[in-house]
Amino acid sequence: QVITGGHYDVDCYVEDPNGRMIYKETKKQYDSFPHRTEVKGVYTFCFSNEFSTFSHKTVYFDFQVGDEPPILPDMSNRVTALTQMESACITIHEALNTVIDSQTHYRLREAQDRSRAEDLNGRVSYWSVGETLILFVVSI
Repeated sequence: QVITGGHYDVDCYVEDPNGRMIYKETKKQYDSFPHRTEVKGVYTFCFSNEFSTFSHKTVYFDFQVGDEPPILPDMSNRVTALTQMESACITIHEALNTVIDSQTHYRLREAQDRSRAEDLNGRVSYWSVGETLILFVVSI
C-alpha cells in the first residue's frame, strides 16, 4: 500500500528465482498477492516510481512466509468434535487475527494523515512568512 506521495500509486513486480515474472501491476495504490512458492531460492520484488520521478513515495508491504501453525496440537488428525474450550480458543484466535489486521490498517491511516498534516503545516508556515513580509513591505 502506498502511504504517501503523488497520486498514491506505484508499479510493482515479483520474480521467482528463475527470473520468471509471477506478478506485475502498474499504478496501483494497494493490492494483495497470495502465492504459494514452487521453486526454492531468492524471490525478487521491486517497487518502481519511474512514471512520477518528482514525488517521493512511502510504501508499506507485508509478506508472510509459511503456513500458520495449528492452534491446537493434532487438530488436523482429529476425528471427534471440538470441546467448548477448544472452540472458544479458536474463536479468540480468529478475533485476535482480525484485531491485528485492524491495527495495521489504522497505523497506515495514521501515517497517511500525519504526512498530510505535516505537509499542511509547512504550507501554512510558508504562507504566514509570506504574509508577514507583505505586511512589512506595505507598512514601510
